[in-house]
Amino acid sequence: MGQHDNRTFGTPGPSGLSGLSGPSGSSGRAGDAGTGADADAETPDAEPGTVEEDAELAALALKILVAGGFGVGKTTLVGAVSEIRPLRTEEQLSEAGELVDDTGGVAQKTTTTVAMDFGRITIRSGLSLYLFGTPGQDRFWFLWDELSTGALGAVVLADTRRLEDCFPAVDYFEHRRIPFVVAVNCFTEARRYGAHDVSRALDLEQGTPVVLCDARDKDSGKEVLIRLVEYAGRVHTARLLDSVGPQAGSG
Repeated sequence: MGQHDNRTFGTPGPSGLSGLSGPSGSSGRAGDAGTGADADAETPDAEPGTVEEDAELAALALKILVAGGFGVGKTTLVGAVSEIRPLRTEEQLSEAGELVDDTGGVAQKTTTTVAMDFGRITIRSGLSLYLFGTPGQDRFWFLWDELSTGALGAVVLADTRRLEDCFPAVDYFEHRRIPFVVAVNCFTEARRYGAHDVSRALDLEQGTPVVLCDARDKDSGKEVLIRLVEYAGRVHTARLLDSVGPQAGSG
């Protein structure tokens, strides 16, 4: 269905969105006022299973990007799965943007994301995902470097009616070695293709998952995110093992 669209992206700048993490794992407690041995005594370690222990456990928060072409459903996906009211930066499409915003196939679209979408979902106790939806138009790509800093992985949403629109996102994440899954948003009026067909059309690297989804459905979106976390975990683990393997065997 097409070849990758080679684009040049800006050099990553200082990131104000990097280093996303859960609350600090250490919770210092002030000692009782006094003098002598009591004032200098160390606070005993928290007993397993107590409230103190729970307070010292750091919740794991992972940063996930949701990318793809214009009008593919990124804002819809983030809004559908988010357990908090999502942050949206949408503006009305205007006549000034008619020459740069291709609404072919999504003529009913009246708004566009101009910065990012943000949402949060808890996958299980102690594991939350922070979702950052990227803008899809070319003129907003300078934001991608900022948003991608510190990301565990990404979801690339695809529409089979405009499959070429996700080529830039695929190239971007492959070039930066950020694990991603391709999630085909199954629009009612779109022709259905199997995951294998989409993978071949996008010329994906071997092993890159392709899943079918409905961006409007919370459960469907959650399954996509779980698939991404599992895949990204395997990729990062394999890279870590590769990096320490030669050193481990050189003794």
